[in-house]
Amino acid sequence: MMATTSPATAAGRLRKSRHVTGERKSEVKIRLPSNGWAPRSYQRKLWAYLEGGGCHAEVVAHRRWGKDDVALHWASVAAFRRPCNIWHMLPLATQARKAIWTAVNPHTGKRRIDEAFPHEIRRRTREQEMHIELVNGGTWAVLGSDNYQGSIGSSPAGIVYSEWAQSDPSSRGYLRPILTENKGWQLYITTPRGHNHAERTFQAALRDPGAYAEIATAEQTGVFTAEQLADELKAYVDDYGEDFGTALYAQEYLCSFNAAIVGSIYGEWISKAERDGRVGEVQCESGVPVNTAWDLGYGDTTPIWFWQMVRNEVRLIDYYANSGKDVKHYCDVLKDRGYDYGKHYVPHDAVRKVLEAGGRSVVQQAHDEGIKMTVVPATIQMNQIAAARATLKHSWFDAEKCSEGLDALRFYHFEYDEDRKCFRDTPVHDWSSHGCDAYEVIAQVWREQTKGKDQDDGQEMRVVTPSMWKQLDKERRGRSRAT
Repeated sequence: MMATTSPATAAGRLRKSRHVTGERKSEVKIRLPSNGWAPRSYQRKLWAYLEGGGCHAEVVAHRRWGKDDVALHWASVAAFRRPCNIWHMLPLATQARKAIWTAVNPHTGKRRIDEAFPHEIRRRTREQEMHIELVNGGTWAVLGSDNYQGSIGSSPAGIVYSEWAQSDPSSRGYLRPILTENKGWQLYITTPRGHNHAERTFQAALRDPGAYAEIATAEQTGVFTAEQLADELKAYVDDYGEDFGTALYAQEYLCSFNAAIVGSIYGEWISKAERDGRVGEVQCESGVPVNTAWDLGYGDTTPIWFWQMVRNEVRLIDYYANSGKDVKHYCDVLKDRGYDYGKHYVPHDAVRKVLEAGGRSVVQQAHDEGIKMTVVPATIQMNQIAAARATLKHSWFDAEKCSEGLDALRFYHFEYDEDRKCFRDTPVHDWSSHGCDAYEVIAQVWREQTKGKDQDDGQEMRVVTPSMWKQLDKERRGRSRAT
């Protein structure tokens, strides 16, 4: 852990670029950071670490700390220290466009990217792709962790993970080897969102002597007066009630990891499992087959839960997730795990999803790899949630091997309607959706095995062979026309 007692100066670095006007080339001197920007007093420790060549920084800071601001200006400096590709990544690509690419600084009236990357240092700006090519050959791009593989090939040497606590944790594992090979740097900036991957990576940075880790609360930085903070606390309590509002205020302004996720669908049930001692080390039970439950995606994440039924309890012993992979990859993962398998459960749309295989269904591809899939019939979203909550009361999780899946279950939440001050009936579709959809497959299986066949729709779960998949797809289409 780097010592953070002495502040660093905010000296900019003079860089030269060439600006073309007609046929005459004139030399223009640009100071970076540009527009007279300098880190605020409480940002200087981080800036000094980055200027000194630091490669891994994690900052948990309150709202309005200026997290993206300092990251943007550091990226412009880093891009001219070493021509390379730099990414600024938010949880969702749609967020990235609104919060960074088109965002305007209310104090200056200028776009934030124009302040950090003056046009004089750019060769080309691609608005649609949110991509800037710099005059020295480097690039800077904005993207979402929901599609981090969409820019694979540009091989980044610097990545900003903005709002890391809300981002897809798979992105870190996938991109870290690329940064290591490129001798690159990574900056994580966030406010907390419960006990999830952001807390774990922050704690890991604290233990790493070469990393920088800092928690900055609103009571420390002086961005807000005591009166303003009191007003914010009152507003949270008015909106959400005493207990919940106080917890959310502590999360947003005091950087507490203890607050519950707003609208969390399964958070209360996971907390109960932790209190009951059902989250810890869960070993594979000898002589009991290991089932798997999948959610399917190519651009989206494909997660797989590994679980056993032991005395009517669900023992979740392992979890795997990836994206951009074909079916063979996931079948190879199952084989490499080496478990004694029972059934492999997939959602109803597996009979028509293709996952990049020339129009052949997931079921067909898996069968070719020796994996016979069992299709779980469709049901409405609220039935799935109810079944999952009931199943969570009887579930045990291996805390280490299932950590990513547990993060998904904690974070999965209903969408909040700011205008009506209430939650909508639909969950937010983000990185956490996929792991929860796969767990809901387990819940449907558990419900059937412990209480008999689902009486709501009268459909049975069936192992699907190549000769059956077209018939199942035909049945599905017939039900769709009937409704």
